[in-house]
Amino acid sequence: LPKNLQIAGILADIGVSSYQLDNKDRGFTFDSDELDMRMDKSRDFSAKDVINFYSKEDLERILRDYGECRRYKKVANAIISKRPLKSNKNLADILGKLGIKDKKTLAKIFQAIRIEVNNELSELENLLENAKKIAKKDTILGIITFHSLEDRIVKNTFKKWSRKCICPPEAIKCECGGNNNLGAILTKKPITASKEEVKNNPRSRSAKLRGFKFIR
Repeated sequence: LPKNLQIAGILADIGVSSYQLDNKDRGFTFDSDELDMRMDKSRDFSAKDVINFYSKEDLERILRDYGECRRYKKVANAIISKRPLKSNKNLADILGKLGIKDKKTLAKIFQAIRIEVNNELSELENLLENAKKIAKKDTILGIITFHSLEDRIVKNTFKKWSRKCICPPEAIKCECGGNNNLGAILTKKPITASKEEVKNNPRSRSAKLRGFKFIR
């Protein structure tokens, strides 16, 4: 970007497209005949690859880390025992036989697979790094996230950027100069949707907005 270009603000809504989620042909819904979950259909890698070819250890990892699934070992074993799976319906049926039927728990498991397919958390980290590179003095960065994993990345990144001292914890005294902060956090707590907005748009209930202002 040109050095003299002034960027007043950057706003990123990293939520998944509702159109994609609701379209059965895209393979995101529990009752879809597809097993896909690609946001970018031009990519070859899809949920079929994750479900049918991932090792037990890798399945457990994404179910545990991305889906926060307590029964990740049993779920991984059940999936492997029923391979090959051809649709989201197959996957939902397998989970149902394990007693996992409520939509909230199912959504987290499907979310884990979707995150892996689309490399979502790495994309968020890249977004933050690129925003830092192009930001100017007084640029305000706002990020809207929709689940705890994303929100944690944004929260911790903003904390890191606002830290004046970057000396290691074991340092007896500050030797870095104490002026390394890139700016200040604008939101002590994330901004969430009002009751009225949630009523009109239920999917906004999980949205969290965090803001940061650059000073250099």
